[in-house]
Amino acid sequence: MAIDGARTMESTPDGPAEFFRLCGRSVVRLCNNTGEVTMLGVATLRAIFRYRWDMGEIFHHCFFIGNRSLGIVFLISVFTGMVLSLQFIVGLSRFGLTLYTGQIVGLSITRELGPVLTSLMVAARVGSGIAAELGSMVVTEQVLAIQAMGANPIQKLVVPRAIATLISVPLLTVFADAVGVLGGMIVTTMETNVTAQFYLHQIWTTVALDDYLHGIAKTVVFAGCIVLIACHQGLRTYGGTAGVGRSTTRAVVFASVAIFIADFLLTKLLIVL
Repeated sequence: MAIDGARTMESTPDGPAEFFRLCGRSVVRLCNNTGEVTMLGVATLRAIFRYRWDMGEIFHHCFFIGNRSLGIVFLISVFTGMVLSLQFIVGLSRFGLTLYTGQIVGLSITRELGPVLTSLMVAARVGSGIAAELGSMVVTEQVLAIQAMGANPIQKLVVPRAIATLISVPLLTVFADAVGVLGGMIVTTMETNVTAQFYLHQIWTTVALDDYLHGIAKTVVFAGCIVLIACHQGLRTYGGTAGVGRSTTRAVVFASVAIFIADFLLTKLLIVL
């Protein structure tokens, strides 16, 4: 019994050592994934400028992204604008400043919430679809067949999806900004004595062109993060159908985290500039 107990104690890993070992593995895995996504981005840029674009595939993926994202973006945007207006009305009413609700709602939506929420919805709806589609192609060896025919998988699979995402996400953000502002207008006119004309006039005079362009510029970076991470996870799928599910989940999680990190860095950079 004593010998068995000693063996059990020897085979049990030390708690702190195991914790740091797991942390080290996670850091190494994160660095590897970041490097692979960066290399995929560089290869995609080269393919964009080196090869001829397949406009049919690009339009197909643009329609795919818009069709899958437009409805959910509309719902998220309109209720975000309504909730923002309601909360700001409650807060500003303590100081008698409910007239300025439109200014705060306009700046919040155009600079932050519109771009970020739209990109998160695209990551959840489109990023997961891209990862699942490419993962299924890898599992069924269709990617190997493309390579065997002498074609470039990045040109055939990644470039059309990348260009379509870079086009669609900013357009969806423009739509989300407009819908969010209108949602805020509905609540503001109902809860206060502000008219729709006064609300829109506040938006027009407060939200500068720079504020609007900063939000749109962010979505270009967010779109790049979404499509590169989704394609990377899809192309490195292994383990059959279970692996496709893992790649899909990782694509959504990693893309969402990358959006929040990029949002902070870009906000800081744009404020400095």
